[in-house]
Amino acid sequence: MLFHLPSILFLTLFFSLLQGTDGKNTAMAGEQLQVLNALDVAKTQWYHFTAIIIAGMGFFTDAYDLFCISLVTKLLGRIYYHVDGAEKPGSLPPNVSAAVNGVALCGTLAGQLFFGWLGDKLGRKKVYGMTLMLMVICSVASGLSFGHTPKSVMATLCFFRFWLGFGIGGDYPLSATIMSEYANKKTRGAFIAAVFAMQGFGILSGGIFAIILSSSFNAMFEAPSYEVDALRSTVPQADYVWRIILMVGALPAALTYYWRMKMPETARYTALVAKNAKQAASDMSKVLQMDIEAEPQKIEQIKEQKSGFGLFTKEFAKRHGLHLIGTTSTWFLLDIAFYSQNLFQKDIFSAIGWIPSAKSMNAIDEVYRIARAQTLIALCSTVPGYWFTVAFIDKMGRFAIQLMGFFFMTVFMFALAIPYDHWTHKDNRIGFVIMYSLTFFFANFGPNATTFVVPAEIFPARLRSTCHGISAASGKLGAIVGAFGFLYLAQNQDKHKTDAGYPAGIGVKNSLIVLGVVNALGFLFTFLVPESKGKSLEEMSGENEEKEQGEAEPPSSSGRRTAPVA
Repeated sequence: MLFHLPSILFLTLFFSLLQGTDGKNTAMAGEQLQVLNALDVAKTQWYHFTAIIIAGMGFFTDAYDLFCISLVTKLLGRIYYHVDGAEKPGSLPPNVSAAVNGVALCGTLAGQLFFGWLGDKLGRKKVYGMTLMLMVICSVASGLSFGHTPKSVMATLCFFRFWLGFGIGGDYPLSATIMSEYANKKTRGAFIAAVFAMQGFGILSGGIFAIILSSSFNAMFEAPSYEVDALRSTVPQADYVWRIILMVGALPAALTYYWRMKMPETARYTALVAKNAKQAASDMSKVLQMDIEAEPQKIEQIKEQKSGFGLFTKEFAKRHGLHLIGTTSTWFLLDIAFYSQNLFQKDIFSAIGWIPSAKSMNAIDEVYRIARAQTLIALCSTVPGYWFTVAFIDKMGRFAIQLMGFFFMTVFMFALAIPYDHWTHKDNRIGFVIMYSLTFFFANFGPNATTFVVPAEIFPARLRSTCHGISAASGKLGAIVGAFGFLYLAQNQDKHKTDAGYPAGIGVKNSLIVLGVVNALGFLFTFLVPESKGKSLEEMSGENEEKEQGEAEPPSSSGRRTAPVA
């Protein structure tokens, strides 16, 4: 596990700064198994960091694979859709561009629902390896997309990217659930957020790798700009560039597979769902390196208990209905804005002139310019935003961070949109990039992280992975709306100035106003999301109360609704 060592040392130092004295309040409603209490009050130790890295490398791969496509779509247009004599370089037709950008998101949505459900049925560990191998195989296959015609190459690419997305989708509910069930209650939010924060490094690494690769190819295979020589501006070797960028995403996932298979099943699944508390105590004794009593009397009680209410029951609707509406709606609204911003940064940067016109560059140089712009945004706002969330989530709470994030995303989006003409002037472009970066910063130091964390904490163990999958799938539905809708919305209102094959849109300015309204709605729906800071998973889900009350009237969930914990 030597390749994980630098990351683990970084996390150890980071969390040692966050870790104060461990909470001593172990009393909870109802009798709790010793193994679950031991996890709740455990000091931050080595196994927490290895779990973050093992789960986080999946998210590193997820982000790399989902967002690297935006680095190469313009290159694909130049290679496969070149038109002799055209004033502009070739570009993907609208339907092809929508498919290439959005098909992985469709696969992700399906994977989140399927693997989320499967994780509750078979166990987190059994399903965890499947998702990773699917990601590895389909990353490589995407880069090997074959065909004799542009249509067949794009069809093959879309096929493999759908199944790549399917594997990525499974990683969302499983990684979040596993980390929440391994973590202690004092720093659980930071641990789950740290897994999700690996997305930032995935996006950043994709940009850096594309810069290095395109620079190398540009140096080895010099080519004139499109306006000088349209045919020679795209060298034959450019076809290798996009394939290599897509295939490299398989490496971090492949390196992590062995360690995922060595992780034991989470104690909460083993004890509360599989009802094998003896095995849970044995597994966690090894992980925590301490003796944990098997508690045979409680084991017998657990075995005799009914499975509890299901997802499609009145009982679930009473206890968690509003919570599920809150997690699904906020994730849906967040991803409309977040993915349309991420996938179409290149279009926004081109519109304000931060990236030169396509005809003034050759094909590989365009990849370099787009990658450089996206890397700058990731380095200055995306990555710091994630780690600000990690640092403050267990101090400020999930509710406050999400509310703050949506508020500032709304403010900065309107600040970009309303005086949009001002930002298009050459002297003001740097100001536009700074403002645009701040929307990313507050997305990540805000709802992009908290919408991932909260669903892993507030639902019962037997439904936790399923409900997280439903919430995440709602988010990906928003991403699909953003990815497909923004392609058309952001087109120029003048038909003669649109990209080839696109109808006139409402323009970038009006599109940004729409995204600002979406962010404002996210702010309002946040009030349906409960605060889980400092509480055990069983307190939040009400599982201890279920044990005490049996078939009695469920307790009021007002204590678990929306009010932030001081």
